[in-house]
Amino acid sequence: MAADLPDIRVLVVDDEAIAAAAHSAYVERLDGFTVAATAHDGQGALHALKDAAEAGTPVDLVLLDMNLPDLHGLDVSRRIRSAGFAVDIIAITAVRELAIVRGAISAGIVQYLIKPFTFATFADKLSGYLEFRRHLAEQASQASQSGVDQAFASLRTPTDLPLPKGLSAPTLAAVTEFVRHQPGAVSATELVDPLGVSRVTARRYLEHLADTGTVLRSARYGTPGRPENEYRWNR
Repeated sequence: MAADLPDIRVLVVDDEAIAAAAHSAYVERLDGFTVAATAHDGQGALHALKDAAEAGTPVDLVLLDMNLPDLHGLDVSRRIRSAGFAVDIIAITAVRELAIVRGAISAGIVQYLIKPFTFATFADKLSGYLEFRRHLAEQASQASQSGVDQAFASLRTPTDLPLPKGLSAPTLAAVTEFVRHQPGAVSATELVDPLGVSRVTARRYLEHLADTGTVLRSARYGTPGRPENEYRWNR
């Protein structure tokens, strides 16, 4: 039986206000998570963790950018550990240097998410983390080897995310294959006859593929009637 966990309280740390707002919005779209606070530098992150702990509402997870104006993300993570905050950290950064990745692992960062990414990738990482927390919560005071293995596997193994309500896997597969084999961009109207679906239905599936980064969405100009989006396979 799955453990019934309270919402995971998340601290979003990014020096760019737009990125911090986007990541916060992503968190709020996911069941089982809530944004506790945001910070735009390392000292702000440490103060937010301290304030939350003193208020009796400690942070559970930090989404931590590596490039901050005052402290490097690795320094922040080390200070978090030395201060005794019992939080997990997921690095969200454009930094790709292998030395930084290794440093993140040694600093106790549980996952590493490279910018730019889609909401689907973000949701996949946090869904894996949520499963990790659930597996640990299901353990007794003495953890079993299989329980620990399952918990850590949740962090490393991609999670199959449920489709949005009203979408079916067979239709999604058909739309995906159709777009993938087109030499150029297509509109929702151009899926109606080949796939036997309505324009509204085709558009819903194409928008889902665009939101997950599978296809690229752009406006189509020069056609009669109201403006229409077109979708091109993301190669």
